[in-house]
Amino acid sequence: MQAEMQGGLDQPMQMVLRVKHPSSLGSAEEEEGEASSRSALSVFKAKEEQIERRKMEVREKVFAHLGRVEEESKRLAFIRQELEAMADPTRKEVESIRKRIDTVNRQLKPLGKTCVKKEKEYKEVLEAFNEKSKDKALLVNRLIEVSKTYLFQLKTSHGSRTLVSESERMRMKKLEELNKTVDSLY
Repeated sequence: MQAEMQGGLDQPMQMVLRVKHPSSLGSAEEEEGEASSRSALSVFKAKEEQIERRKMEVREKVFAHLGRVEEESKRLAFIRQELEAMADPTRKEVESIRKRIDTVNRQLKPLGKTCVKKEKEYKEVLEAFNEKSKDKALLVNRLIEVSKTYLFQLKTSHGSRTLVSESERMRMKKLEELNKTVDSLY
């Protein structure tokens, strides 16, 4: 086929060359040569158009074939996955569980760090609270001792049987209640 095309193409080219060659004499011959060169040129153009059409047809067929090949390869990949799933039915479930475990692990890491941080803060605050509570207990005990000493001095200064004023008794009562409350805390 290619030899036919080349033979067909060579002939019009030879005719075009003959027409343009200055050695040809005579107007009848020139007109005849021009007509033959025009026909050769139109034959040449027709052959080229035919070649272009064939190229386009071949290209379309190739692309259509490639499209079918891609579709078939996708189908084969899907079938392969399905066969693997049938071969090991628990495999999918195991993969799903592993993915969920990974997700939970990623969520646990920051929570664990936060928990450790909060525990440390809690211990520090608890330690400070206990320290302040001890200080308070010492101060309350000191206040009770000072109050008792004051009352004792007040009693002895007015005589052994001197009555303590009503306000002093109330204060003493409140101090004792406060002392009991503090003792119940510990």
